[in-house]
Amino acid sequence: MDIEQPPVNYMRVTPQAERRGLLIVNTGDGKGKSTAAFGLALRAHGRGKAVKIYQFMKVPSARFGEHRMFEQLGISVEGLGDGFSWKSKDLDHSAQLARDGWQKAKAAILSGAYFLVVLDEMTYPLIYGWLPLDDVLTTLSQRPKDVHVCMTGRRCPPELIALADTVTEMTKIKHAFNAGVPAQRGIED
Repeated sequence: MDIEQPPVNYMRVTPQAERRGLLIVNTGDGKGKSTAAFGLALRAHGRGKAVKIYQFMKVPSARFGEHRMFEQLGISVEGLGDGFSWKSKDLDHSAQLARDGWQKAKAAILSGAYFLVVLDEMTYPLIYGWLPLDDVLTTLSQRPKDVHVCMTGRRCPPELIALADTVTEMTKIKHAFNAGVPAQRGIED
C-alpha cells in the first residue's frame, strides 16, 4: 500500500523562537468562537494554569451552561455587560459598562497573575466605538511575556488581527437559527 505524503504546508516544522504568551483571535460569522476560547481555558486549567474569563456582553448574573461548569471547576468568569446590545435600553450605560470592564480586564492582563485571559465578545465594544482601540493594542503589546490572551467576536478590527499570533475565522456555512430553529439549552447557552 502506497501512503501519500501530506502537502508541504502540513509538514512538521521545528519552532525556532522561544515560548511566549500568544494573542489568539477567534472571529468570523460562524458558530464556535466562544466555544473554542472556553476549550482553551479548560485546557490551560487542566494543566494547573491560572485562567480568567471576561464576557463583555453578558450580564454578571448570567448562568449559562459554561458558567455552571466553570464554577464547578473553579474558573472565574465575569460578565461585564448588560446583555445583547440590540436589546439595550441605554447604550451610554452599556458603553460605560464596557469601559469599566476593560479596566478590569486590562489590570488582569498586565498583572501577570493569569496564564490565560479570555476576552469573550471583546470585538463588539471595539467596533461600537465604546473602547479605545489604541489602549487595547498598547495593553496587548505591553502585557507580561508569559500572558496568553484569547479574544472572540465578529468583525475583529484589522489592527488586532495584525497584532495577533493566531487568528481563526469561523465561517458560517449553515445555521439552524436561519431555518427558524431557536437557540437551544446546552448548545447556544
